[in-house]
Amino acid sequence: MERNRKEREGGVLSTVAELFDLPADVVAGLPRLEMVGSRQMYLEHHQGILAYSDSRIDVNTAAGVLCVKGEGLSLLAMTGEELRIGGSLSSVEWVK
Repeated sequence: MERNRKEREGGVLSTVAELFDLPADVVAGLPRLEMVGSRQMYLEHHQGILAYSDSRIDVNTAAGVLCVKGEGLSLLAMTGEELRIGGSLSSVEWVK
């Protein structure tokens, strides 16, 4: 019975996404990550910053913690849903 409920919920998200012509990740609230070379990163649907330094920034998301490492990292912009990180990015890793 539990399995059927999960399948229906997944089906509902898929149906809503198709009905409104939206990407399924947007409907599910999953994070969206965009990189501009190794100098900037844009993240949608974050849930706050967990750690911040000029060499590492940890961001909480629904998919886990996103760990950004590099040199001269800085938070260029941040709203309740989006953030932009600048600097020399050396790695981006999902930590579950």
